Amino acid sequence: MGDHKEQPLRVGAAVRRRRRALELTLSVVAERSGLSVPFLSQVENERARPSKPSLERIADALGTTAVELLAAADPACSVDVVRAEAADDGFMPAESRSRSLVRGHHQLHAMEFTGDHDEGREVQHRNDELMYVADGAVEVEAEGRANRLGRGDTLYMSGGVRHRWRATVPDTRVIVVAVADHIEALEDRHGGRGRMGGA
Repeated sequence: MGDHKEQPLRVGAAVRRRRRALELTLSVVAERSGLSVPFLSQVENERARPSKPSLERIADALGTTAVELLAAADPACSVDVVRAEAADDGFMPAESRSRSLVRGHHQLHAMEFTGDHDEGREVQHRNDELMYVADGAVEVEAEGRANRLGRGDTLYMSGGVRHRWRATVPDTRVIVVAVADHIEALEDRHGGRGRMGGA
């Protein structure tokens, strides 16, 4: 049926797929990320699970985000139910939770963030993005402007806009929906356009 069996996410295969789609060697990814080739090989072969900082460095080297790699770690399903009690990704602080609302390697990417958010990390996605505040309030800094959003508000950003955001009240819940970054990456490879830096 639509439900997956509960199991730890295995991000190695997603890292390998992304690297091969970009036609990069392990040595190039190691140089870009500052991580060793043996460690990256262990990650790709599921013999090592990277910490949050290491996964972010790998994602940066591959022009994507850690969240996107985690989302791609699940096998794709044509029909899939994600239960409200689904476990978070395990990479957020204890007072924060995040979970993918669309599992697998799809064109649509959606995440739910609850609680505090790492406001210090500026992100940039290849494709358009929509933020919806389900509960609470957030402040989003984009293109040098601070945008304050409350419950029910949405914010749209074109691909390539650098931004950061933070929850301004406790128990804030934000839904982020975007076209998956890997779609643009494949178009770049076949269309000849330059590769942009990821989040």
